[in-house]
Amino acid sequence: MLLAKIVGFFFLWWFYTTAKKLELPAIQWAVIGLIGYWIAWGLATIIIANPLLNAFAHNSVGLLLAIRQIPAIIACVITIFIRHKFLLGKAKEMSD
Repeated sequence: MLLAKIVGFFFLWWFYTTAKKLELPAIQWAVIGLIGYWIAWGLATIIIANPLLNAFAHNSVGLLLAIRQIPAIIACVITIFIRHKFLLGKAKEMSD
């Protein structure tokens, strides 16, 4: 959970600085990035991690810790996609 929070604030900063460089509303894009990350993390936790944790409840602690990192990894991938598709796409659209 700590990793998820740290990464969430990294995305907040990354979206903010990118939007600022592209002369887009930086705070708006920072909030979009953070909310996108949190939603993706929450859905991945509910849909993927919790069922896996229940299925492997009696296995090693290492496996359970690894499963707990899956939502953060999935949320990172989705948030990078959001940045590429929407934030950078918006900048490209404005330059055309």
